[in-house]
Amino acid sequence: MVVCGAGLLREPAPFVCRSQTAVAAQRRTPQRRTPQLAQLKALTPCASRTALTATRFPSSQIVTLSEFIAQAEALEQHVTEQLRSTDLAARLDVVKGEVNALKDQRLAALQSAIPKLESHDRKPGGIRFNELKQRLQAELDAFIDRQNAAGGNAVVVDLTMPARQSWRGSLHPVSMVIDEISDIFRELGFTIALGPEAETAFYNFGALNFPPDHPAMELHDTLYLGQDTLLRTHTSPVQVRTLQQYAPPVRVLCPGQVYRRDFFDATHAPAFMQIEGLAIDEGISFVDLKATLSQFARRFYGGSRRVRFGPSYFPFVEPGAQMDVEVDLNDGKGLRWVEILGCGMVHPHVLQAAGVDQEKYTGWAFGMGPARIAMSRHDIPDIRLLYDSDVRFLEQFAQ
Repeated sequence: MVVCGAGLLREPAPFVCRSQTAVAAQRRTPQRRTPQLAQLKALTPCASRTALTATRFPSSQIVTLSEFIAQAEALEQHVTEQLRSTDLAARLDVVKGEVNALKDQRLAALQSAIPKLESHDRKPGGIRFNELKQRLQAELDAFIDRQNAAGGNAVVVDLTMPARQSWRGSLHPVSMVIDEISDIFRELGFTIALGPEAETAFYNFGALNFPPDHPAMELHDTLYLGQDTLLRTHTSPVQVRTLQQYAPPVRVLCPGQVYRRDFFDATHAPAFMQIEGLAIDEGISFVDLKATLSQFARRFYGGSRRVRFGPSYFPFVEPGAQMDVEVDLNDGKGLRWVEILGCGMVHPHVLQAAGVDQEKYTGWAFGMGPARIAMSRHDIPDIRLLYDSDVRFLEQFAQ
C-alpha cells in the first residue's frame, strides 16, 4: 500500500505471476508518460508495492490454520499501518472506497480458504475471520475520528461537488387554475359551495329540468351506484342544494370532481374537476351574465382578450349560450376562438324545484372545466398529460 497525492489509501498489488521474459519485454518497451498519465498509473494497484508480497496472500496456498492466521494478521497489519499513515486531509469517501475494495478482495480470498482447512480448524478459522473484519472496520472508524478531530469536528464541504437537487412540492396545474378562478370570483362577491359526489337522480337530473327520457340519464352516460344513486355528472346539484338552504340573493361558485362514462382520450376524461357558478337575485338579466363573465375572462387571460357569446342549449338554462375567448395556442395558426364555458339564464323550472319564487327572482349560471382552461393557457395538446402524474411534466408548472 502507498500514500498517493493527498495520502489516499491504495490496496496491495494483485498477485499475478509474470514470466521473466514478459517483464524484460515490458522494460524494453518505451513508455510515454504525461504528468496526468503518470499520476493515473501511480494510483493503479499495479504500481503499489508493499511488504505483502505476491506469495503471501493467495488462498490457494493456504493449507493449515497457522497459514490462515498468518495471512489474516498480515492483512490486518497492512491496513492498520496504511490507515495510520494516510494524510488526514484525504477525502473520506475515497479512503473508504479504497479500504472497502481491499476488504472485498482479500477477505473474500480468506473466506474461500476456510472450507479447505481441516475440519477441526474451520471453527477457529471462522472466528479469526470475523475478528479480522471487525478490527478492519474499527481501524477505519478510528481514522474517521482522527480526521474529524483534526478538522475541529467540522463537516468537510467540497465546494467543487455539484449541488444536490432540491425537491419541492407544488400544486397541480388544474388546482392552480381552480384557485385563480376562485380568487377572481370572490372579488366579484361569490362564495364557495361544496356538495356530495354521490348524488340522487333527483338532484342530478330531475331538479335541473332534465326530461325523464334524456340520453344523459342512460347507463352508457352515467355511473350508477344503485337504483337511485349515482356519481354526479356535474356540480349543478350543489346549486339546487344551496337554493334550498339559503334564501336569495345567492352568489356561489361550486368546484368539485364529477364523473362520466367517457373514453379517456385527448379531450375527455371519465373523472375531472368542474367549476359552476350561480347568481340569483331580483332583476338579474343576461346583461349581468355577460358583464361578469367578460370581466372574468379579461382577468384570467389578459385585458386585451376578446370574448364572444353564441347560442347553445342546456336543459337547466333558457336562453343558453357558450362563451368563446380569442387565444393563441402557439401552434403557428395565430389567434382563434376557443370555447371555455357554457352559460345561460336559470330555467324557471329549476327555480321552482329549489323552492324559489320564479316570478320574483331570476338568475344566471355557468359551468367550465378547469382542465381545459389549463390546456388553453399552457398550450397543452392532450388532457391526459394532466392526469399521468409525470413529475417531469408537472414540475414545469411549479410555482
